[in-house]
Order: sequence, then C-alpha cells, then structure tokens
Amino acid sequence: MTSDLLPAPGPGRRFVTERFIRPIQAFAAIEASSGILLLAAAVLAIAWANSPWDDAYFDLWNAEFELDANRFVIHQTLGHLVNDGLMAIFFFMVGLEIKRELLHGELASVRRATLPAVAALGGMVVPALIYTAFNAGTDTSKGWGIPMATDIAFAVGVLTLVGRRVPFSLKVFLLALAIVDDLGAIVVIAVFYTESIHVEPLLWGGLVVLIILGLRTWGVRSTDVYVALGILFWVAIYESGIHATIAGVILAFLTPASPLYSRREFERHAPALLERYEAARGEGDHEAEAAAIAELERLSRDTVSPLERLEHTLHGWVSFLIVPIFALANAGVVVDGDSVSAAFDSAATAGVFFGLVLGKPIGILLFSYIAVRLGLASMPANASVAHFAGVGILAGIGFTVSLFITGLSFDSAIVQQEAKMGVLAASAVAGILGFVYLWLVPAPRTEPLPEPARTAGREIPSGAD
Repeated sequence: MTSDLLPAPGPGRRFVTERFIRPIQAFAAIEASSGILLLAAAVLAIAWANSPWDDAYFDLWNAEFELDANRFVIHQTLGHLVNDGLMAIFFFMVGLEIKRELLHGELASVRRATLPAVAALGGMVVPALIYTAFNAGTDTSKGWGIPMATDIAFAVGVLTLVGRRVPFSLKVFLLALAIVDDLGAIVVIAVFYTESIHVEPLLWGGLVVLIILGLRTWGVRSTDVYVALGILFWVAIYESGIHATIAGVILAFLTPASPLYSRREFERHAPALLERYEAARGEGDHEAEAAAIAELERLSRDTVSPLERLEHTLHGWVSFLIVPIFALANAGVVVDGDSVSAAFDSAATAGVFFGLVLGKPIGILLFSYIAVRLGLASMPANASVAHFAGVGILAGIGFTVSLFITGLSFDSAIVQQEAKMGVLAASAVAGILGFVYLWLVPAPRTEPLPEPARTAGREIPSGAD
C-alpha cells in the first residue's frame, strides 16, 4: 500500500517489482515451506528404515511393476519408477525455471548471469575434484558428480530462518546459483551417466519433438495434447538409454515462453467482454453471460505464457508432493554401529562429505573472487564477503539431486548407502553451520529507499509497495 502523502511508484519501479521482486519472493516462499516437508520426509524415511518395520520400507520401494505397451516394455521397481518417472516431472519444473531465468530473470543478461554462473561452476568443479582425490583409481570413482549439487529447498529454507540478517540480493544470488547448478547437474547426468544409447527409440523421440514443434507452429494450445505427447517422449527417452529425467528438461525447453495475447491486447479486449457480460446479466441472458465469461477466461489464460502457467501449476505439486516422495524413497539408510563404522572407512562417504562441506564454499568463493577481481562481475548489492561466505556454506546442502546422482553412480546397495550417509551428514552439517554462521554475522545496513519514496522527510513504511 502507498501513503496518501506520497506519489505512486513510477512505472519503472512497478515493472521491477512485478517482473522480478515478487516472483522471486513467491518462489522463495514455496521453496522455504517445502524444505520443512522435505526434512520431515527424510526423517521419516530414516526412522522407518531403522524401525522394527524396516522390511516393509524396503519391500515397498523394491516392489516390481511392469508396463507392456507392445513396442515398449517397462519393468521396474517402485523406487526406480519414482526416480525415473516422478523425477522427470521435477526436472521438467527445473527446466521451466532455467528457461524463465535465461529469458527474463537473473540469467537474462551476461552481466547479471556472470557471478552466479561462475560461482556455480566453482561449486561444481572443486567438490568433484575433492571427491576424486579420495576415490581416484577405485570402484567408487564414478560418484564424482554426487557432491556437485545444491538443494534449493533446504538452502532457501535456512536463509528464511535467518531472515533479514542476509540481504535480499544474496537470496536472489543463491536462487540463480542453484538454478545454474541444476543445469550443470542435468548436463552431467546426460553426458556422464548414460552408459549406452539405442538409436530406434531415440528416433521415435525425435519424431515426437517434430510433432510438438509442428503443433506449436500451427497454434495448437491444448494442454492434453502436449501431455500425451510428453508421455510418449518420456517412454522413448527411457528406452533409448539416456536417463528418462532428461526428457523433462527437453520438454521444458520446448514450452513456449510467449503468451498468445500481449498485455496491451488484454487491456484492449477485456473491457468490451466485461461490457458484454454486464449487458447479458442485465437482460437475464444466462447463455450470453456464460459465453462472455468463457471468452474473458480464455483471454486471461492466453495472456499468460504456457511456461508461466505450467510453472505456477506444477511448483506446488513438485515442492510439496514429488520431492518429499523422492526423499521418502531414497533417504532411508540404515544407521547402526556397523554401517556408521563402514561409512567412516569409506572413501565414497569421505569424498561426498568433504566435497559438499568444504568443496562447495571454497569453489564458490574462489571462483567468485576471481570473477570480481577480473572485473567480470560485481558483488550482490549490500552484501559483505562474510554474508557471501555464509551462502557458500549453505550451498553445501546437496540432498535431493545428490541422492539422485548417487542412485545413478553405483549399482552396489552397500556403496549407495555409504554415499547417502555422506550426503545426509554433509547436508545436516552445512545447514546447521551455515545458519549459525549467518546468525552471528552482523546484519546488513538498511538500503536507502529510491528517491521517489521520500518526500518532506517522510519515508514509505517498511514493507510498502
């Protein structure tokens, strides 16, 4: 709300608020809330796997399912269906976020994208090197991709607990870094965790992509048609040998980012439709009234791009259902004297733990320092090096994608368990250490309000638009 004594915010300020600030705040709010549910799912998984009902836990996720669709046959356990199927939707959502950020967000310009991109690169390279230092020349060397990931839900959740002790610019930086980090994980999964490729299903997948592009060109807007084609594409990628989650990312990048109608067209046509509705209501013509409402609904829907609509629709489902189910299926590790002793002696556990806890902050800080010193980027507004270091520590929370890559890296259930213990321990340490550190760092100074927000010595109250 704006004070009656002050002028309304100018169009430039409104544009920045509506286009960047509010979407980021809404996104961060969902991620912070989902982090709590994600933590609850992980705790439940560990408790269940170490309870008297542990057999039921492992039997559930090892239950086998088969789908025979003539040419394509899918025979997998429930756990693999979660990782290959539900996580494809997760990566579809990630792909939508990446595309949005590349077109309209923090990655839309070279100057804005440089710091989070360079920081994310450092946060992937250094952890991978640390893991390799522990595991080079061993059977566990393939797990170098595990400590490369940052779990955005947990990291943002901790930042939310810290509150205003961290400047908003650093929260935006962490979101952008995590999105670049996800893009890097997608590339790693596609390139390094694909063992063999079968050409025929890949050709079928290519045909589906051509059909999708053709329908887009012809102006087909039906969501049902694209959902059906998306399922066919997922099956084709699954059968090709490329990990099925990559299908979600490709489909996300095929999703149109432009609406059918511009905002100006909406403003031009909406008043006429409202007049039609009011006239029909006044005449008691219910059929014409319903038709006007339907037209207004279609106009409103098509003024929002399919990318934004899908992201808005899926974000809650992914954050509050799919990711917690994934955590419940994958975080259940047995914690007893033997397993803990084996983890302490495991090079995989050590590589994952130190890669996340030490490699992430070192890589992010080192690469960011180089980029700033070379003049390629500048520090986020109102953020000190101390605040920046705290965000680097929080980036060591690897959880979701780290657990996912663990399943791709090792066939041995024992090695998977050791790596998962490294992920869980590192995520807990990074989260607690990052929170305590940022709580002890002095809060940033309040940023001065823009000039239009001041008049006669009075300021817009905190939180006003």
